[in-house]
Amino acid sequence: MKIDPTATRPYAGQPPRSAQASTLDASMSFAAILKTRVQPPDPAGSKTADAAERIDFTAMTRQELFDWMNGEIRAGRMSLDESTPFLGMTMKISVATGQPVDMATDTERIDFIDRARLGVEGALSRNERGLAERLRKAVSTMLGVQAQPNDGVRRA
Repeated sequence: MKIDPTATRPYAGQPPRSAQASTLDASMSFAAILKTRVQPPDPAGSKTADAAERIDFTAMTRQELFDWMNGEIRAGRMSLDESTPFLGMTMKISVATGQPVDMATDTERIDFIDRARLGVEGALSRNERGLAERLRKAVSTMLGVQAQPNDGVRRA
């Protein structure tokens, strides 16, 4: 068995071997170490940095979904064909007038993951297998993106 000496924790009397180790002290308690590594929630009730950086498809306006979709297309992470189910979810027609509702002024928050899942069921009931598959892929994309930090790189 070979032990790599660089992988061990430095002794209290030795200088730290890395920048990460320099923030830890051998005399620190476990709770103190956790505080240096984990950001506590903001007591004022605002979103933490991690939560603010995540995309939430379960409470998004149509404009936010449209902007996200356009950003993905511009960045080359989504093709126009892949965007069609998302584009369909941004459409809204007024029952009273029969006219499209302007998404810039519509502030309703929508669960687009649930909406897409319902769309899959509806497409299957109408025997529209192609649409059902595109909506399934949209759900998969949303779940993958939602699980990742919003740093401009899609990993899904």
